[in-house]
Amino acid sequence: HRPLGVNAIIEDVSERRRLEEIRRDFVANVSHELKTPMGALGLLAETLTMEPNPTVAQRLASRIHTEAFRVSRIIDDLLDLSRIESEEAPPREPIYVNLVMAEAVERVRSAAEQRRITIELDEPDPPVHVLGDRRQLVSAIHSLLENAVTFSYEGSVVRVAGSQSDGKIQLAVTDTGVGIPARDLERIFERFYRVDHGRSRDSGGTGLGLSIVRHVASNHQGHVEVDSREGEGSTFTLVLPRPPEYSA
Repeated sequence: HRPLGVNAIIEDVSERRRLEEIRRDFVANVSHELKTPMGALGLLAETLTMEPNPTVAQRLASRIHTEAFRVSRIIDDLLDLSRIESEEAPPREPIYVNLVMAEAVERVRSAAEQRRITIELDEPDPPVHVLGDRRQLVSAIHSLLENAVTFSYEGSVVRVAGSQSDGKIQLAVTDTGVGIPARDLERIFERFYRVDHGRSRDSGGTGLGLSIVRHVASNHQGHVEVDSREGEGSTFTLVLPRPPEYSA
């Protein structure tokens, strides 16, 4: 008798299924986030075409501009997040964190001035550098500053400070705003998660900023720390490794 052989192929599909679920959830979330402003745009435009009153028409046009800006913000943040996620090992070159901080502050200054919020910049002295991607790091600090401005009270102060210790560089953004409830702290870095849905939407927030920060930190072998109390404010700290020449 000829011996019979059996080949068995065992494939672990759990990781593949997990990734497929993440993709499905992501597509569903994107669709939901875009559906609201797109629906509003259609309704506003339809109303505008039939509005004879110039004052009301101007108000409707302003609303259309706001909703269009929201869609644009979501798309911009999605493109940023997609790029950052795909660059798990970004080009690593020496970058002075002082310049990263200054550029991020300039990008948020207009929004801060509109709400009479002062941005205090406390750069490390002497200047220090990290190895990484300048564009990603600026995006991360800008996202933290943007959140701080959004959830601060008018006329308050937002502070961004750089320091170094124990072989690490810390870039901290501190506000004295509304703070984050303890129940939400574990979820704030998820895509599209909002602590205050109404206020975040009204301010044009996309719910993607902290997800961008988390991925930038991971791409640079660092992490993000958060210290927040509801009603008192928040401090988000991007912690990055110092280049070898700075280590003790």
